[in-house]
Amino acid sequence: MPLNSTADVTTLPPGRTYDGNSPFPEGSSAPPREGGDRLYVAVTAVIVALPFVALGAAAWLLWGRLIHPGDVVLGIALYVVTGLGVTVGFHRGLTHGSFRAVRPVRVALAVAGSMSFQGDVIGWVATHRRHHAFTDRPGDPHSPYRYGTHLRGQLRGLLHAHVGWLFRNDPTSSERYAPDLLADRDIRAVSRAFPTLCIITLALPFGLGWVIGGSWLHGVTGLLWGGLVRIALLHHVTWSVNSLCHMIGERPFRTRSHDRATNLWPLALLSFGESWHNLHHADPTSARHGVGRYQLDPSAAVIRLLERLGLVRDVRWPTPARVAARRT
Repeated sequence: MPLNSTADVTTLPPGRTYDGNSPFPEGSSAPPREGGDRLYVAVTAVIVALPFVALGAAAWLLWGRLIHPGDVVLGIALYVVTGLGVTVGFHRGLTHGSFRAVRPVRVALAVAGSMSFQGDVIGWVATHRRHHAFTDRPGDPHSPYRYGTHLRGQLRGLLHAHVGWLFRNDPTSSERYAPDLLADRDIRAVSRAFPTLCIITLALPFGLGWVIGGSWLHGVTGLLWGGLVRIALLHHVTWSVNSLCHMIGERPFRTRSHDRATNLWPLALLSFGESWHNLHHADPTSARHGVGRYQLDPSAAVIRLLERLGLVRDVRWPTPARVAARRT
């Protein structure tokens, strides 16, 4: 997600309505970012490109048989922790209020999500709330329908929704979309600590790899697999929910006009249940997204466990009547 900033959204000219097929109007009333667009684009490019470089390096190391069991364990463990920080903490908890967590758990989830390298917590939440306010119509920061519904527009839109939107001068106002988080002293502190948490999320696998393996080489492979490759995979799984889960898959539930969110089962496990995206857009505050038989939703399972431990309360579980009312 982009770094936190303030702006208004792109709107249609007076008297015009969006028809669901036309390209979105270009232009925005967004003021230039402080420090200029070049710095923003440079930082974003590093965040997006560096994991790809790591993938190339990791492939070379794998070819040379320099991968260790500890690297795999570190990668999986940190993927789970940071991924659930995004899905349970950033998304279902802070963005949509699907549950209320005790203060230490609320902060811990925000820290874990921040270590995913997807942006500071307040900026992430503000952007996602804006996405729901304008899903697949002008104002949506990452709709794959931005350039229309013809083939060329769809291909261009898919790239935009997946990663291209990160490079646009289209920041989201935290004052407008996340005033509750701006008023939370602890969440503000986590948001300010985002650069430090990015360093920690890379230093941790390097240090643990060195300690477990007993050499700096184990630290380097731990950094590659448990750090950069793990970040790259989680990035693209999250971005695929933005892109693929609005173009490919099933739509068993009704959503608002122009909202084309889908369920895409192949991503369910890697996304911790986030790819049951159609139900989520039909009922955004639901703590469970995968409501069908055999629909794996690890994030919901974690919320259930936290509820039983007394660490979260007021969980908004879907009821059969509520689910049935939203079916097409």
